[in-house]
Amino acid sequence: MGVTVRDEAGEAILYGFLNMLQPQDGPRVNMDTVLLAGFAALKSGERAIELGCAHGAVTLILAKRYRDASIEGLDVQPQLIQLARENAERNGLTGNTGFRTGDLRCVRTLYPHQSFDALVVNPPYEDPGFGRRSESESSRVARQGELCTLDDVCAAAKFLLKNKGRLYMVMRALRLAETMAALSAHGLAPRTLLMVHPVPAKNASVFLVEARRNGGPAMTVLPPLYIYDERGEYTDELMRYYRPEPPQDDRGS
Repeated sequence: MGVTVRDEAGEAILYGFLNMLQPQDGPRVNMDTVLLAGFAALKSGERAIELGCAHGAVTLILAKRYRDASIEGLDVQPQLIQLARENAERNGLTGNTGFRTGDLRCVRTLYPHQSFDALVVNPPYEDPGFGRRSESESSRVARQGELCTLDDVCAAAKFLLKNKGRLYMVMRALRLAETMAALSAHGLAPRTLLMVHPVPAKNASVFLVEARRNGGPAMTVLPPLYIYDERGEYTDELMRYYRPEPPQDDRGS
C-alpha cells in the first residue's frame, strides 16, 4: 500500500537544505530530527545506519553533510522506505545512501555482525502499553514502540556496530536513567550527554547521547542546549543545527 503525502511538490527542510516529501499520516520532520542529525558526527569513508529512518530525513541530512560517508536507512514500514527512496532521488543523494525495509529486531538476518562505524536512532519515546494510543498505525510504530522496545534498539545497535563504533540517540528526558542502564547493559558505554531544554527556566524535555560499543567509563556532559531564549526566539546554539555544515561542539573524544 502506498503512502499519502501532504505536498507533491515537497517541503523545504532546514530552510531549503533538502526538499522532502512527507507522509500526511505518520512521522514527520520535527525538532528532534534536526537535533539528532546535528548531534551525529561522521568521518570520511565511514559506513553508518539509521534505525527507524521513516521517510529518510536524518539519513539524507547526514548524507548531504558528509558526502564521503555512506549511510543506510532501515525501517519496518515499506511505504515509508519507498518515500525515503523518492526523497533521496529528488535531492540527488542516491550515490551515498540506501534504504531497506526490515525489522530492527531481526538485524542478524539483514546485516553481517559489526557492519557499521556509526548508528543513529530516534527510538519510540514510549514502550508498548504506555501513553495514550495514537489513532495512526504509522505513528504508533514510530512513537509508541508497538514493534520494538528501547532494549530491542540497544541490542540491535550492539550487533551492528564495530568495536568502538558510535551510537547517537535522541530520547525523552524522563527516560534518561532507563536509557543509560539499557545502553550499559548491552555494552554501549555512554560517552557524551547533551540535555535539551525548551527555555532556560524549564526542565529538559529531551536529551542526546553518544555511546561507544565497548567504550570506556568516562563521560562528557556538555553545556545544556536551550531551544528558545528569554524573548521567545531560537537561540544561536540551536540555529547551529539548522546550518548546512555540521555543527561543532566540545564533546570529548
